[in-house]
Amino acid sequence: MSHLECPRCGTTHDADQIIGLCPCGSPLLARYDLASVTLTPSELAVRPPDLWRYHELLPVRSPENIVTLGEGMTPLLPVARYGAEVGVPRLLMKDEGLIPTGSFKARGAAVGVSRALEVGVRKIAMPTNGNAGSAWATYAARAGMEALIAMPIAAPEICRREVTVVGAQLKLIDGLIGDAAAYVREQTGYFDASTLKEPYRIEGKKTMGLEIAEQLGWKLPDVIVYPTGGGVGIIGIWKALNELLELGWIRGPLPRLVAVQSTGCAPIVQAWEKGLPESEPWPNASTIAFGITVPKALGDFLVLQAVNETAGCAIAVDDTDILAEQHLVARLEGTFICPEGAANLAAIRRLRETGWIHANDQVVALNTGTGLKYPETVPL
Repeated sequence: MSHLECPRCGTTHDADQIIGLCPCGSPLLARYDLASVTLTPSELAVRPPDLWRYHELLPVRSPENIVTLGEGMTPLLPVARYGAEVGVPRLLMKDEGLIPTGSFKARGAAVGVSRALEVGVRKIAMPTNGNAGSAWATYAARAGMEALIAMPIAAPEICRREVTVVGAQLKLIDGLIGDAAAYVREQTGYFDASTLKEPYRIEGKKTMGLEIAEQLGWKLPDVIVYPTGGGVGIIGIWKALNELLELGWIRGPLPRLVAVQSTGCAPIVQAWEKGLPESEPWPNASTIAFGITVPKALGDFLVLQAVNETAGCAIAVDDTDILAEQHLVARLEGTFICPEGAANLAAIRRLRETGWIHANDQVVALNTGTGLKYPETVPL
């Protein structure tokens, strides 16, 4: 890592300090001296199968500061029977439900907590819809940090239990994630680790993109479909693939990136359909896919840029369709995925029906967590 850069105003910042947003209000992105990276794909192949195998492309400078539970290198699974059902026989699913704490949020927490520890942070606070809070609380405990986690009272019960069992302070908020964020802003003495208010969560999330490329032999799929709330995952994948292009490990064009939301909370879809550079706050947000209930994302302009620059799209799907696909893929493939992951499958079905996805396209869908965290989606 060489420095931090603001993608909105272009200002560069010293990375070796405790820092949040750029003074202009934009998230900051970690930049690397990629010309100095001498690692080759063949050398990478013999490293341990976790996300730290990509340490040259990660911000933690000293190995002793790495806080890990073995996260990374989740399977990229063919889902042939389900793919045949929806007309996408080359469909693959990257299953993040098998990572520590049961969701992809462990990637961002591992790298974010490690880098925070390295620059001197000892107390963190953050708002969350559930999974990010349980992941950051867990890794904070692993690092010996204090953590204050604020989440809506409607968040999954298991996430609340995960936060408390590792000793973090849990504050339940009668409202949405924006209300939880307002509570965190009022606290003093904590580093605000909210989505994209620190620069390194995205670096953990980008390892999904690095892994997809490596798992496919450094050949890219045609389409990558991602459930989008705060948008860190899709921004991270886009960032990872651009860094691999610069390294010369892959060749373009990049996969068409699809941002998936629920019709109950679809600010990014609405902005994309209107051709706007950023979204407007979504009123009365509500969806069974609780993790993507984000009425206004801080990094929405980066999500829209990623979608537009890859000739992708943004699409909203109904909760009834999300639940139907969650149950169908479980019966056909034996995998109990989260509602956010199922939203991707509902979107893939729709995009295939319209012809946006072609029958011979290789499509990667991200399942961002285990369905076991959402028992209410399956009636007894």
